[in-house]
Amino acid sequence: MKAIILDVDTGIDDALAISYAVRSPELNVLGITTCFGNVTVEEATRNTLVVLEHLDSEVPVIPGAGKPFLRQPTKGSTPHIHGEDGIGNTLKELPKRSAEQGHAAPFMIDRIQSQPNQVTVITVGTLTNLALAIQQAPDIVRQVERVVVMGGAVTVPGNVTAYAEANVFADPDAADYVFRSGIPVTLVGLDVTMKTLLSIEEMTNWRNKTSKLGPFLADMTEFYMGAYERFYPGIGGCALHDPLAVGAVIEPGFVKSVPMRLQVGLEGETLGRTTGTPDADANVAVCIEVDADRFLAHFLSRVC
Repeated sequence: MKAIILDVDTGIDDALAISYAVRSPELNVLGITTCFGNVTVEEATRNTLVVLEHLDSEVPVIPGAGKPFLRQPTKGSTPHIHGEDGIGNTLKELPKRSAEQGHAAPFMIDRIQSQPNQVTVITVGTLTNLALAIQQAPDIVRQVERVVVMGGAVTVPGNVTAYAEANVFADPDAADYVFRSGIPVTLVGLDVTMKTLLSIEEMTNWRNKTSKLGPFLADMTEFYMGAYERFYPGIGGCALHDPLAVGAVIEPGFVKSVPMRLQVGLEGETLGRTTGTPDADANVAVCIEVDADRFLAHFLSRVC
């Protein structure tokens, strides 16, 4: 069983990733840390607790960064993609339990240092919490097993600008700091996540499940698919960005990567751009291929 920390900015695909991780016996979810991004950190924390209640899970939730690592925010919430509440306008009531006291960065440091070379950090939002953790305890770059990042667009266009993917664009300085730190990183970016597709038909099947989770996930994912249809007419579903990062930890064979020297654009129109070049001094393993069918089948077998 692999010990993980899942770092989220819980919108809809984060909720799917949380469900996938909690429902996978290969993973021991030590905690879920939250940050700003799709929504505010307070909303991300609330949404994470709501999802965990639907999963009947008591995994600890620890709030983290509410603003970027160095600069003022460049990206607001995304109600047109994730709904006014961040989870497809499905929020009916506040969660019954509260988040843990403290901050995500010290939590990451404590868990990594207490289990050296055994903890994998999966980030599916901004890299702010991890950047703060490295800044506060630089030795964790040699103590963590690996970091798997859903972010970036190295060989394909971005999704918030022509160059930049949303998670990196929201805090490019944090991404740059993490990539330059020497911490072992696997990048699961738009290069592979856009090759995955959860179809409307597969999502509709969730409504027939007897558990409370199925209809809840179906309602929010239907909203997400509506956004996809506006951006990509005729697509008939949605990409599974954040779940693929979880899947790459459960079964590394779902993806194939190439070692690259990765740089992040920090100014001008290329802000947030992730440029990778093959290099003997590579700092990131960039995923460029995905076995989408095998991953999708596995994801569906676990989530509902």
